Amino acid sequence: MFLRRDRAMTGVMIMLDVAFYAGRTGTVNAADIAQRAGLVRRGIEPLLQMLSRSSLLESVRGPRGGYRLGRPRRDISISEIVSTVVNTDPETDDGSSGDLYQKVLDPFWREEDEAITARLREITLDDLVRKAETAGLRRPLTEPITFSI
Repeated sequence: MFLRRDRAMTGVMIMLDVAFYAGRTGTVNAADIAQRAGLVRRGIEPLLQMLSRSSLLESVRGPRGGYRLGRPRRDISISEIVSTVVNTDPETDDGSSGDLYQKVLDPFWREEDEAITARLREITLDDLVRKAETAGLRRPLTEPITFSI
């Protein structure tokens, strides 16, 4: 998992964007997610599909379509997001097979992956949304405020 950090962070960024800007009932579209994250839309589309197939996201069609959370944000752990976007590809074998690799490096990385995964199981999307709010980030108003007298 550690070696696929960029993909994991992108998956978490997508989910956090949806949780923060759409919540459970609204939707956000792929173009807006990509623009806010500074990513290319076609680059995140495969991840959006993976997250939708895993039911972490729901894809909504139509004029107000887009993506919304598949479950409440308090029920989605960061570990679940990471495992969805990272573990879809088979592990690649880099050919390392020497004693140092087998007896030191491989066990070391496995232990670190287990520790990171255990920590990510404790953190939910709700925790990250609250951190965003504490950091002063604000959601845009969905409807302009109008006054009539």
